[in-house]
Amino acid sequence: MIGNMDEQIIQIAERLRGLRDVLELSIEEISQSCGISIEEYERAESGKVDISVGMLQKISRQYGISLDTLMFGEEPKMSTYFVTRAGQGTSIERTKAYKYQALAAGFRDRIADPFIVTIEPKPADAPFHLNNHAGQEFNIVIEGRMEISIGGKVLTLETGDSIYFNAQLPHGMRALDGKTLKMLAIIM
Repeated sequence: MIGNMDEQIIQIAERLRGLRDVLELSIEEISQSCGISIEEYERAESGKVDISVGMLQKISRQYGISLDTLMFGEEPKMSTYFVTRAGQGTSIERTKAYKYQALAAGFRDRIADPFIVTIEPKPADAPFHLNNHAGQEFNIVIEGRMEISIGGKVLTLETGDSIYFNAQLPHGMRALDGKTLKMLAIIM
């Protein structure tokens, strides 16, 4: 039986293959233009591994398509405003530990991608899952406590604390105290 998360990853992989086909690009061309290794891109297209939001953002920005189109298969429609009611944003579980809820999925030509990110706790000795992407990122802790690693520096943020950082640096987050972490992440 394929889980919901696995099915979402397979669908994202299919959209990546479809985009590459439409653009008539080779794997080598897309990986070089987006600064992604061929092996990493091939794994993403396979649908068998998690695909980072950072990678999807690199691809979406490089080819002028919406991040939502790659993540959710939906084209944004609104250009004046877009309201996301509490608990109603388009969601995707990137891994068993991370759930992203898009807050502006229906707004065209965004300059930022806001998400509510829910991170389930892992054992204290679990390594950080690091990624990086172009631009900058803003995080504010809504619930719980977060440990964040940015460029090798590890910080602890409490509920209400926020951080703005260079997203090109390798970064990763994890929930502390064995409790679920909820935060607002804005990727620019």
